[in-house]
Amino acid sequence: MRLTDKLHDPTLDHPLIMGILNVTPDSFSDGGKFNSMDAIKRQVEKMSNAGADIVDIGGESTRPGAKIVSLQEELDRVLPAIEAVKAVSDAYISIDTYKPEVMKESTKLTIDMINDVNALQADGAIEIVRESGVMACLMHKQGMPKDMQHSPEYKEGVFEDVYQFLSRQSAHCLEAGIQPENIVIDPGFGFGKKLHHNIELFENLEGFSELQYPLLVGVSRKTMIGELLGGVPVEERVVGSVSAAVLATLKGAKVLRVHDVKETMQAMKVAMALL
Repeated sequence: MRLTDKLHDPTLDHPLIMGILNVTPDSFSDGGKFNSMDAIKRQVEKMSNAGADIVDIGGESTRPGAKIVSLQEELDRVLPAIEAVKAVSDAYISIDTYKPEVMKESTKLTIDMINDVNALQADGAIEIVRESGVMACLMHKQGMPKDMQHSPEYKEGVFEDVYQFLSRQSAHCLEAGIQPENIVIDPGFGFGKKLHHNIELFENLEGFSELQYPLLVGVSRKTMIGELLGGVPVEERVVGSVSAAVLATLKGAKVLRVHDVKETMQAMKVAMALL
């Protein structure tokens, strides 16, 4: 079954779990942990055994303050990782990139989704998605990773501004020939948003259902979780992250992007059984 068919299956009664696989040296939570093929395969097997539906491969960190990685370096990280995932898992594969060249080379290896923090705004990105037929996640961000957290502002309020951006960009994708069933949206928690912005967005998650696209939520181990818990370090944010994932599900999330697949799956099973 294609990923788009899975996501739009009317009998699906729980969100899909997207396990994060950062093949980078500097990602905020797990940078440097999965830089060898053996380590990648072990992590993918762990996530798959825990119930991950999708593996999201990232070759360049987009954390606040992150440095830009060269095209060749990102390709050298991502392409072998795609093959490694396929060798040990039947999970759907997503590529976390904003570079059209990485998108193009990745689609040649038969992937299922482009997860783009830049919402396919780069020249040629929309055409690659349209021609390949893969799904695309359009994410909202304000600014660039190196400075996006300095002083973000929202004229009409964060929910309204994010909603309008996702509405405009998804419409642009449709006009360019991308099929509506291939679009996923992500409000972009932590990307040019302070804690109060993130809280307001979360409180209004249900409102994104009006756009009629599957909603992806990624708050796993992010700074907002640490701040809500009084400043705890990344490794102590698992329980807070899982709690937020369950609440996001109740507010309409169809994909949960997480570091801790096993813990999230356990929480989801209990929540779904008791609701």
